[in-house]
Parts: sequence; C-alpha cells; structure tokens
Amino acid sequence: MGEKLREPLRELAECSLPAALEAMGERWSFLILRGSFNGLHHFEEFQSELGIARNILANRLSRLVEHGILKRDALPEDRRKIEYRLTDKGDALLTTMLALRQWGERWETGFSASPVLVDKRDMRPIGPIQVQAWDGRVLTKSELIWALPEDVVGDMPHAEAAE
Repeated sequence: MGEKLREPLRELAECSLPAALEAMGERWSFLILRGSFNGLHHFEEFQSELGIARNILANRLSRLVEHGILKRDALPEDRRKIEYRLTDKGDALLTTMLALRQWGERWETGFSASPVLVDKRDMRPIGPIQVQAWDGRVLTKSELIWALPEDVVGDMPHAEAAE
C-alpha cells in the first residue's frame, strides 16, 4: 500500500483512525460494547458480567453515550432505572469488533473464542472479515493504494454519512 501516495501520517487531526480510537480505543469500552452486542442493557448487568469497577464503568458508559455509540434512556415504568442501547453508530462497530476478535484469535490467543458467532440461518460460523472491492472482489494488501479524494472514481461510500 503506497506505491503512488503515502497516507499523510503527520496530519492526524484530519485522520479518522485516531478519532475512532479516541471514541473507542481502550479495553473496557470494547468489553462494554461486546456486552451491548450480547444483550446487556443495564449498569448492574455490565458491572456483574464484566467485573468492572463501578466508577470506571460509569465513566466508560458516559463516554460511549457522549460519542453517540450508546444511548441512555430511563425506563418508563421506573425512571430511576437506566437502560443503555446501541445506536446506529454503535451497531456499525460490529464489523470492527468481529475483525479485531478474528485478529486476536489468529495472532494473539491462537484459538477460536467461545461462544462462536454463527449465521442464524444455518448455524455455521461466520467467515473471516475481508476487505472487498466495490464489486465484491476480495482484495489483498498488494491490491490497495492510497489515493487523493479527487482521484477516486465514483462516490466514496462513507462520504454521505460524514456530512
């Protein structure tokens, strides 16, 4: 990656990777997000399932809400009880979480984690997360280069979402 153009690493203020890591980039936030994907919604559930200190949990939940990854709602039947739910922005992190999990299984732990994520239709494990071209072809690192926005053919898929 980089035959024509190198990614401008010095311009970190304009780079989306540090912005994403600022929102999510620490262990407890990822574990809370994983818990959310697995149906946890209440402070007490997160606390007991993750074994996280209450002050750290409160801080991380507030941060995830502040970044629009989780939404915080009081339950109508008991306004003192708070529920945390993934937003569309939070749901969009699923692919990232799966890619990191698969990377960890391959390069860090060396074994598949349990439970295994499967396709609900046929109960088969999901395939590896892969980089795909606009037409669905799987791309390898050697098939990728950085390009300036004005050199990109067609619309960039994430450009509309950022506006």
